[in-house]
Amino acid sequence: MRRRAGLRVLAPAALALALVVVACSPQVEPVPPEAPVPASPEPVPRLPTAPGSAYAALRELCDRPGVPREEPVRAAGELPPAIDEVRRGVERVRGLRFREPVTADPVSQPELVRRLRRSFQHSFPSRLYRRRSLAWSTIGVIAPGASLRRELHEFYSGQVVGFYVPTSGELVFIGSERPTPLERVVLAHELTHALDDQHFDLDRLDRLEARCRDERLEAALGVVEGSAQYFSLLYAQRFLSLEEQLGLGAGEVPQAPDVEPFVARLELWPYAAGAAFVAARAALGGRRAVDQALRHLPVSTEQVIHPERYPNDAPRLVDVPDLADALGPGWRDLDVMEVGEAWLQTMLGLRLDGATARAAAAGWDGGLYRAWARGRDVAVVLETAWDREADAAGFARALRSWIGDRQPAEVLWSGARVTALFASDAGTLGALRAALGRG
Repeated sequence: MRRRAGLRVLAPAALALALVVVACSPQVEPVPPEAPVPASPEPVPRLPTAPGSAYAALRELCDRPGVPREEPVRAAGELPPAIDEVRRGVERVRGLRFREPVTADPVSQPELVRRLRRSFQHSFPSRLYRRRSLAWSTIGVIAPGASLRRELHEFYSGQVVGFYVPTSGELVFIGSERPTPLERVVLAHELTHALDDQHFDLDRLDRLEARCRDERLEAALGVVEGSAQYFSLLYAQRFLSLEEQLGLGAGEVPQAPDVEPFVARLELWPYAAGAAFVAARAALGGRRAVDQALRHLPVSTEQVIHPERYPNDAPRLVDVPDLADALGPGWRDLDVMEVGEAWLQTMLGLRLDGATARAAAAGWDGGLYRAWARGRDVAVVLETAWDREADAAGFARALRSWIGDRQPAEVLWSGARVTALFASDAGTLGALRAALGRG
């Protein structure tokens, strides 16, 4: 988690997922000896700055409050023995040592939720997420009238079992000074965040969030949460007895909140995909390869899903021009967001089987949507680039199947590009088609 904020970053060990990973996964192999790893990733392309470009609109629409600064949390005396034992175990499996003392506050679930509530406004500001709710419901990934902010609040209120704040060093987990085996695994997850932060400066994720670089933020979350998942699992396998490991799945699990499936799946994505990415890095070059990915964060979720594409397969930038004037009087920008392979795969997985969704999104090479609104009328253009024409054709087929006859929408395929139009009604879709010169 970030500066008293960052519910999406470093917050959460999602308890249900943690149980699945620890109780049901095959054994994590010990980190192998270090081997040479590839060079640093190539630079990310500069963003378009021309007036009217989607990225110019993104800067205008990125409506986030300032990040509150807080005094660092100072370690007050020694950690309780049982918690300190977990700290020392995390140092051993991670292969790093804490440079500064760390605090770890065991709290109740209501207290943890109360602390998170203070952070919610920064990561999920009301106006930005009200606009985004309209865009996402028009695309069809959430229900009409759904509030993204409300869905996210429900998710975090029910799923967060610990968080860490890099800028202050605050580490909180649900538990006691004599943690149960499950609480030790949760604590190991958050201590891994603290250790990675002291060595690799996880405050960098703040800057991605502050600039609304959602795709790069999700990719960064993949390696950050993946590291915590991977090494906390390694901790469990090394320091818990077999009986304790088997008992993790029988612990008290809060009921998963009844939230939109698309929201829940996106929030859980960094844990599973990230752990697989980190495991692949560790198999390639040991801890050094994991460390490199934390120093040079992935720039797309594609790189996390396909570790062999990290670090050199940088995404292609796409743009959507300003169509407000062409749509007619009263139209204005509503939302702009970069969308990557993980977002598209999760979207397709709402209505198509998992294998089809994964295959259709696998050739992603860049993506962004831009939305406009006039009162209750909403128009969205989703522009995507693909590695090959065959990849674009496969995505176009899958997206047409996904849309079916459920909503006013149209899919346009040309070469290695796919453009999708979504609208709140048939008349708006016709106006959007005309604005693009397709009428």
